[in-house]
Order: sequence, then structure tokens, then C-alpha cells
Amino acid sequence: MTTTAIEYFAFEEDFVEDNVRCIPMIVRYKLDACLVKLKLAEWSRMTVEERSLLAVLPCETAMEIEEYRNFLCDIIHLRTGQHATPLSPAAAYTPARLQHMPASLCETLDQQRYTVSSEQWHRLSVLQRFALVKLSTSTHEQKNFPHALREFNLLQ
Repeated sequence: MTTTAIEYFAFEEDFVEDNVRCIPMIVRYKLDACLVKLKLAEWSRMTVEERSLLAVLPCETAMEIEEYRNFLCDIIHLRTGQHATPLSPAAAYTPARLQHMPASLCETLDQQRYTVSSEQWHRLSVLQRFALVKLSTSTHEQKNFPHALREFNLLQ
């Protein structure tokens, strides 16, 4: 499987095309959906094919989410000998939680002197909203935050 089948953003291009060495937003979104925390050390032990599968497997309906979770947990156990770490539902960003801009995102926007209107927020896909929230709350990824805003046409 090639990485061309993976849905990823331009700001992720460098690490997705290089054997999917970092966890792309599409996988991170699916991790929140199935309530599993995937550590980078676990991800790095997976084969490129396994990583690619995690990016393209469906994870929307209740059945798909359960199948995805089982597949992910099996891979983690196979590659590390450890059980998957659960993610608290309160820590997960699901489509319902992404209906409105989280306070953490608003704070980052204010701190960096950006604005995103409610109308602009609602025009974004759920995956774009998810990416902005994750980029705004992760200190090491805030460098990609302005790139994402530009990519999503949120900058004047």
C-alpha cells in the first residue's frame, strides 16, 4: 500500500511520505473515535503497511469503530507485547465535541493573534477542525498551526 491512498494535509507531507514515520491526523482522529491512546514508540514498531492500514481503514459507524479498535489493539499487542492504553472519553475530540471551537483553540488563536469566525469554523470538515484543535494544544506541533490555518484558507 502506498501513502498516496492516505488522506493527509499538506502540513503533514514531510513525515507522511517518509514511511509514515509520524502519526497522521487521520489516524489520530480515528484513535479518538475508538478511545485508544497510541504512543509514538508503539507506532514506530508497526510496519509501514500496518500504519497505512490504520490511516485508510473506515472508522465511522459503531461497527467500524469496534473493528478498528480491535485491529489496533491486536497490532499494538503483537508489536510490543503490551495492551493498548485506553483514552478517556473526556480527552477525545469527537464530531460532537467539535461542533463548537474548544476554549483551548480560542486561547491559542488569541495568543497568536489569529481569528476564526464561527462561520469559518462550521465550513471546515470535522478532520480539519480536529487538526486545528490538536495542533493548538500540542506544544511541539504549534509550528504547524499557522500552516494549517493557511492550508484551510483561514488567513487573510
